[in-house]
Amino acid sequence: MTHIEFDRVVKRFDSGLEALANVSVSFEEGTMCFLTGHSGAGKSTFLKLLLRLDAPSRGQIRVNGVDLGGLSDRQLPSYRQHLGTVFQDHHLLAHRTVLENVSLPLWVTGMSERDIARRARAALSRVGLLDRERQLPQALSTGEQQRVGIARAVVNRPKILLADEPTGNLDPALSRDIMALFEQFNQVGTTVIVASHDIDLINSLGHRVLRLDHGQLAEDRPSRAQFEEGSEQEQQAAPE
Repeated sequence: MTHIEFDRVVKRFDSGLEALANVSVSFEEGTMCFLTGHSGAGKSTFLKLLLRLDAPSRGQIRVNGVDLGGLSDRQLPSYRQHLGTVFQDHHLLAHRTVLENVSLPLWVTGMSERDIARRARAALSRVGLLDRERQLPQALSTGEQQRVGIARAVVNRPKILLADEPTGNLDPALSRDIMALFEQFNQVGTTVIVASHDIDLINSLGHRVLRLDHGQLAEDRPSRAQFEEGSEQEQQAAPE
């Protein structure tokens, strides 16, 4: 089933810059994919359009068959509750504890304080930081702060997890740890789309890769598993 679909999407800014140029691509539910490309290729614009922080100049973006352009301002909060977002800069509140930072997305849902605390602790446990719940962000390492950001992104149990350069400030070992967390969420059915310029790390993981070049979709490389499955099917279909 098609989960996310970009249909001939163009994004042109008032300056005349065309950040995305006639991009058509789709994602099946529960897949993991990397967006890569040079600085200014259109990766962040792609994610912002999917978050409905901006709208296409032309074309349509559909999620589960719903055209995002047709969502009213009143419908947007409900739509975004199904999305989790992780950024390079964690945007943690300095004077709130780790537990409070992770709990923030739940306060607007009307959930009870008891259930909020339970869900937030479960998210912290998933990223290995339950023992730091009473700490303030500045007491944590950069990698731990990024893990708190991930816990906050998944506390709502989103169907789609978006990450924009989440390992940009991390060393290679920590970057691999963060990507392993994204893979864990993907393995339980979450659709994960990660924008990253770390080509070596991306290639080592073997997931689908979309490469943008000056706003155009220059490459759509299948995951290693999809490639191997396709090769096997070709071999079976080949005449004896």
